[in-house]
Amino acid sequence: MARIIAIANQKGGVGKTTTAINLAASLAIMEKKVLLIDCDPQANSTSGLEINTKQINLYPCFFQPDLTPQAIVQTKYPFLSVLPSTTDLVAVEMELVDKIAREYYLAEVLRQIENGYDYLLLDCPPSLGLLTLNALCAARELLIPLQCEYFALEGVAKLLHTFDLVKKRLNPGLNLLGVVLTMYDTRNRLTRQVKNEVRKCFHDCLFDTVIPRNVRLSEAPSHGKSIIHYDIKSKGADAYLSLAKEVVLRKPPRKD
Repeated sequence: MARIIAIANQKGGVGKTTTAINLAASLAIMEKKVLLIDCDPQANSTSGLEINTKQINLYPCFFQPDLTPQAIVQTKYPFLSVLPSTTDLVAVEMELVDKIAREYYLAEVLRQIENGYDYLLLDCPPSLGLLTLNALCAARELLIPLQCEYFALEGVAKLLHTFDLVKKRLNPGLNLLGVVLTMYDTRNRLTRQVKNEVRKCFHDCLFDTVIPRNVRLSEAPSHGKSIIHYDIKSKGADAYLSLAKEVVLRKPPRKD
């Protein structure tokens, strides 16, 4: 059974898509069969891996799930595929608003293809709208990238409230995989203070791996590559490979 992980934080600019792309690439280099699903109308995961959007993408799959296998794009890297997005995806929020069981449309999409992969990673939009809600209802685990600043803690409190409501009312099988700190600057005392505060709040849920501020990480998407394929010797690549190892070892709870 595939591990389905939603990567979400409704605050923008926290390294969510960077984490989605580079965690997917890191798992793939470990020879795990990975599908990165771009659930964001901004389609940054799609462009960040230089995927040319096909006529069939995630948007029509919401309403015709049987199209899903045709929408998947195999990247030039072994073990890594992408289900791409386009700006058309923004229409899903409006089109689902009056539908019955509107929270479960993406879950039906994933049912078409999940058996062919070890990991399905869902890159969520920076909001708590219907697309993110669909991702949380389709996922079995939630990974939260958290920028090392105080305002980020305010945003994550709202996300955790949504997580609790979804788990209680819509998807009892959803579990918190963990929180990963991003954009960490060892030279910044405030950053270190935030890390200590986050550790107090999240205890065992905080990953040991911390993603640093890294120029090479910022450059990689403009070349259509993950950091693993752009500069595997960089600190950013080392961090995401370490995070991937933690994710693999951090097994989700077994169902009773």
